[in-house]
Amino acid sequence: MSNGKVLVTGAGGFIGGHLVQYLKDKGVSEIVAVDKKPFSEWYQVHNYSENKVLDLQYLDACEESVKDGVEVVYNLAADMGGMGFIENNKALCMLSVLINTHMLEAARHAGISKFFYASSACVYNGEKQQDVNNPGLKEEDAYPALAEDGYGWEKLFSERMCRHFMEDFGITCRVARFHNVYGPFGTYDGGREKAPAAMCRKVINSKMTGDLNIEIWGDGEQTRSFMYVDDCTSGIDKIMESHIEYPINLGSAEMVSINQLVDIVEDIAGIKLNRSYNLGAPKGVRGRSSDNTLIKKELGWEPSISLREGMEKTYAWIYDQMTAKATV
Repeated sequence: MSNGKVLVTGAGGFIGGHLVQYLKDKGVSEIVAVDKKPFSEWYQVHNYSENKVLDLQYLDACEESVKDGVEVVYNLAADMGGMGFIENNKALCMLSVLINTHMLEAARHAGISKFFYASSACVYNGEKQQDVNNPGLKEEDAYPALAEDGYGWEKLFSERMCRHFMEDFGITCRVARFHNVYGPFGTYDGGREKAPAAMCRKVINSKMTGDLNIEIWGDGEQTRSFMYVDDCTSGIDKIMESHIEYPINLGSAEMVSINQLVDIVEDIAGIKLNRSYNLGAPKGVRGRSSDNTLIKKELGWEPSISLREGMEKTYAWIYDQMTAKATV
């Protein structure tokens, strides 16, 4: 792969920025990084990649992104965020279907050899996520389909697009279903942040202001598993280089409640807060975790960075960002 040109879409976003760095460290010599945001809003801008601002909802922008010898595409571009954003912006999330559709079309006409699509655990049947003691979602649990409204349905449809482009046009496609990725260089405020970053922000704010109260969305008993971004980029690489032609889970099997997540952040910060629960706030499904049976069987691998270790790194980065802003 180090001799071929690689495109990363959504490169100005959280995971995309980390993936560009991962590919560079692996030895990929030519990387095209594309995002629709202006460079000033990219989480990471790497000077060794060819950086472009393009809105990939449009076919001509997708065609521009894959020209001049691009051989491999990692499509991470999407209009998305945490549960607060997903539940209140269903139409915007659905419009991301244009990105993957047009990227596949552009890739087909450009003769792209390999295409990676970043899907989500939100594709899974909601009826199988009503128990906080979720045993882990297996890949077959996506059907019969009852995905997360808006975002989940877009992801499930785009998975099928990849499948049929592979069947009909011979594009080698790989699809991973991400489970709650977190880490540094990502959103921690503004409405698109996910639970790990949001909890870090809230706890840090309490330390900075002396207000020892924290609001938690839901009753705090809902469960999730969270994957540190370094495990995500490594997993993308392993799946892309594998023979796996069907969507596969990419997530941690370390399931915790939101209350337990807050416990971890409080312990890192050395603080104890008074919790209030907003039962009317967006909170998603009751219980969700990744069943990693298939990825362990097929690749002999699964994410390994513990939640405590990953949250320490995430907390430290967000703390630096917030304290730096406070001194301006």
